[in-house]
Amino acid sequence: MSTSLRPLALALATTLGLLASASSWAQVDISQAWVRATVAPQKATGAFVQLKAKSDSRLIEVRSSVAGVAEIHEMKMEGSTMKMRAVDGLDLPAGQLVELKPGSFHIMLMDLKKPLAAGEAVDLTLVFEGRDKKRVEQEIKAEARPMGKPAAAEHAHKH
Repeated sequence: MSTSLRPLALALATTLGLLASASSWAQVDISQAWVRATVAPQKATGAFVQLKAKSDSRLIEVRSSVAGVAEIHEMKMEGSTMKMRAVDGLDLPAGQLVELKPGSFHIMLMDLKKPLAAGEAVDLTLVFEGRDKKRVEQEIKAEARPMGKPAAAEHAHKH
């Protein structure tokens, strides 16, 4: 190989290696992404999604251009009271479907910059971290849906 081609070959090999290692651990299949549509005075809403990681990883951060703050939240019953709190991440065991859904783990979009109309595409950036602490971002679009639509769609699939 000529001396002038060696740096190019090395750069290409390094780039391909980085792409292969990033995609090998952090590939997360993302499906059923949606956001609850809002009305004018509303400043917060939930986003929901199904995640299936190819290898053990964690959802550690969420961002969106429509919100000043985006957090991973958990809702659970404590006694007779439903409590909601932010969590620092959500484990994604390899090969298992993890569903972020109403009344459970979900994404909170707060300090909304504008109302989210039904049918609008909402950008979300999900940040995943592998066991080796390497991080990968995946950008998706989630459809804003009116409150009743997701339940009706889920009900239709159960028959």
